[in-house]
Amino acid sequence: MKQWLERYKHAWILLYAFLYIPWFSYLERTVTRDYYVIHTRLDDFIPFHEFFIIPYLAWFFYVSGVILYFFFKNKQDYYRLCIYLFTGMTLSLIVCTVFHNGTDLRPVVDPEKNICAKLVACLHAADTSTNIFPSIHAYNSIVVHLSIIKSEAFKNRRFFRLLSLIMAVSICVSTVCLKQHSIVDVMGAMLMAYAFYPMVYGNSFVIGQRMRESRLFTRRRSA
Repeated sequence: MKQWLERYKHAWILLYAFLYIPWFSYLERTVTRDYYVIHTRLDDFIPFHEFFIIPYLAWFFYVSGVILYFFFKNKQDYYRLCIYLFTGMTLSLIVCTVFHNGTDLRPVVDPEKNICAKLVACLHAADTSTNIFPSIHAYNSIVVHLSIIKSEAFKNRRFFRLLSLIMAVSICVSTVCLKQHSIVDVMGAMLMAYAFYPMVYGNSFVIGQRMRESRLFTRRRSA
């Protein structure tokens, strides 16, 4: 057990869940009225279809699966991805805390229509229509795909890179076709991913990583 903890001590960053989950749950409980409704004319042209619940729910496996892969295979890619994800998720919580927002786009769904409609009805019962801007679903999908594109482990794996692109795009589309989000929420997620990209994949991160590795190498030699 001690050896396992020593080998995978980088799991500490996942403790972020103990910050994110209570904070998000608090917003879900308290932001129930007097919020700004995000609804554009473009949203009205986007058709609803319950089929998109499949890629929407696949998001959980997509994001967690890539985090776990990097956790065991590449510590640097793992740290980059977690920092990229958690920075945007925190900013989203801050935005929703100071700017209460929600949507009125959700249609009435007949859960008896088919299994997908039933899943959408369950989603509506479990998830409120508030705290939607920017879209965490869209942001995390974009970030995970970018982490795969930038990873050396996937450099020559065109099939997985293409599969990741399809997954990320389908998840983003699902957020608006299920009427969980406005197109504005997805655009906000894209801008946030663009803004934080240099912080994770820019020169400052690489230089800092090399400096840490250099100090570690020096300590080992002196020991």
